[in-house]
Amino acid sequence: MTDEPPLRRRAARRAGDESPTSPEADGPSTGSPDGPAASEPLAGPAPQLLTAPREGTPAPVESPDDLAAAVARFAAGTGPVAIDAERASGYRYSQRAYLVQLRRGGAGTVLIDPLPLGDLRTLDAAIADAEWVLHAASQDLPCLSDLGLRPRRLFDTELAGRLAGFERVGLAALTEQLLGYALEKHHSAADWSSRPLPDSWLSYAALDVELLVDLRDALAGELVAQGKQDWAAEEFAALVAWGAQPPRNRPDPWRRTSGIHRIRGARAQARVRAIWYARDDIAARRDSAPGRVLPDSAIIAAAEIDPKDERTLLSLPGFGGRSVRRLARTWLDALDTARGLPDDALPTNPPIDGPPPPHRWAERDPVAAARLARCREVVTTTAAAHKLPPENLIAPDSIRRLAWTPPEDVTPDTVSATLRGYGARAWQVGLIATDLADALSDPKAG
Repeated sequence: MTDEPPLRRRAARRAGDESPTSPEADGPSTGSPDGPAASEPLAGPAPQLLTAPREGTPAPVESPDDLAAAVARFAAGTGPVAIDAERASGYRYSQRAYLVQLRRGGAGTVLIDPLPLGDLRTLDAAIADAEWVLHAASQDLPCLSDLGLRPRRLFDTELAGRLAGFERVGLAALTEQLLGYALEKHHSAADWSSRPLPDSWLSYAALDVELLVDLRDALAGELVAQGKQDWAAEEFAALVAWGAQPPRNRPDPWRRTSGIHRIRGARAQARVRAIWYARDDIAARRDSAPGRVLPDSAIIAAAEIDPKDERTLLSLPGFGGRSVRRLARTWLDALDTARGLPDDALPTNPPIDGPPPPHRWAERDPVAAARLARCREVVTTTAAAHKLPPENLIAPDSIRRLAWTPPEDVTPDTVSATLRGYGARAWQVGLIATDLADALSDPKAG
C-alpha cells in the first residue's frame, strides 16, 4: 500500500506550480462568506479523467479468511473511512448491497462481495471509532445496516456540498470542482447483482471511494470558511440517529403507483391495489424489480379499462411483453377480485396527517394561505443570504404545518419549540424562528 499525498495537491502542481505547495496554498478556499460563492467553478486546467485506482483494482473479498485479513488492515489503518455500496435498483426487488467499497489511510481500498459472507459485523467493530465518509448517506445507510455496518460518526459529502452552497452536489461534480479530477459514472445504473462483476465495474466501484476522504477534507474547509461547520455537525448527527432506526413501513404503498392521479373512483382504485399487490408478490418471489414484472403504466391502463378477457387485457399498453402475457391470468384474477369486493371493502381516502395541499389553501383558509406565503418568503430570503438550498434550511413540510396551525401564542420561543417538535435542528431554528414568528403574526393586528 502507498500513502501518497492527497490527489488535490498533485492536481494543483499540474496547474502550473511545479514547486512544492503548502497546505495553506493548495487547500480548499478559505475566503469569507462575502466573497465568491462556493459554487463558482474553480479556475485552472480542465479536470483530469481518473480511470484507475492509484494502487490498482483489488479483487473482491469473497471468503471469511480474506474478510478477516481486510478487517485487520482497516483496524490498523488511520483516519476516516470512505464507504460506498452498490445496489441493483431497477433490477432487484430488495435494496440489499451487492458490493461494499471501503478505503482508509494505511489500509488502501477493499471491495467486499457480501453475498457469500453474510454480515460484516467484524468489520463494523474494526472501524467503529472512525469517522465514516459517505456520499448521499441516506441512500446507503439502510443497506449497510442490513449487513451490520452502522456509523457512530459520519461526514456526508453530498450534504456538505449543499450546506456549502454548491449548485451541483453529485460525487463527480464535486470531485471535479474541488479536486480537479473527473470520474466516469457510466456504471451507476448497472445490475450489481450479476456475477462475476466485470473488471471495468470493479474499477468504477473502487474509484467511488478513491477520493472521498480528500473530498471530505476540501468540503470541511469550505464549511469552516463559511462558519457552517457546526451546522454540518448537527446534520451529520441527525443522519447517524436516523440510520440507527428500523425502517418504517409505508401505509398503502400502492398509492404511489405512477399515474394514479388519473384514477377516479374507489372501485378503480381497488383495481390498482389488486394488481399492485399481485405484481408485488411475484416481484418478491423472483427478487425482481416490480417495474420489470409489470410497469406502472400497465397497472393504470388496466385499472381505467377494467378488461374482462385476455384479448382485451393484452391489447392495453404495457401488456405486450412475453413475460407479462404469461401472467395474464394473474392480472385478470386480480381484476376479478377487485370487481367482486363489497362497497365497504373498497379503498377509502386515508386520513390527512397535516395540512391540505398548498394549492387548496386560498379557498379553504385565505388567512392561512397568506401566512404560508409570508413564511415561505422568510425561508427563501434567509436561505439565499446564507447560500443554502431552502429545503436544507428547513423542511418544507415543517413550514406548511407551522403556517396551517401556528402556536396559540406566537413568539420566537413557541415557534422554536414547534419547529423542534417537527425535527428541526438547533442551527435551523436559530436562523429563522424569530423571523417566522413575525411572519405568522397578522400584519393588520396592532
